[in-house]
Amino acid sequence: MMEDFFKSVLNEYDFKDENIDNYSPLVLAYIGDAVYEVFIRTLLVSEGNSPVHKLHKRSIAYVKAKAQSDIIHRIHDMLTPEEQDIVRRGRNAKSGTIPKNADVTEYKYATGFESLIGYIYLKRDYERLTDIIRMAVKEHM
Repeated sequence: MMEDFFKSVLNEYDFKDENIDNYSPLVLAYIGDAVYEVFIRTLLVSEGNSPVHKLHKRSIAYVKAKAQSDIIHRIHDMLTPEEQDIVRRGRNAKSGTIPKNADVTEYKYATGFESLIGYIYLKRDYERLTDIIRMAVKEHM
């Protein structure tokens, strides 16, 4: 089901693999953040109707920098060398912003996680994207 959603969105646009490999890790994190956020919101809404404030509070447990940093540490050994490289590039990217509610190290690892999600999404490897997102939310379910 999630794979079909991703396919329907990206099939409108022509992303060539060689172009994606040259994208800035921060661009990958930009799209990865949105993809992950949509998944988390969909997951929470699928659990039943709830006030938006409660949904927002629950989503924070998944999307805050510390949570994403913890995720990438937990799943790192399950990633391919290529995926680990994307995470490293995202982690080492100079974002130019200072995190408000996270320490710098957590923020950098969260950027690495979001870069990974964005990269796999743009590569259209929906099966792998689904696997990684499932690993990411496993601890909370």
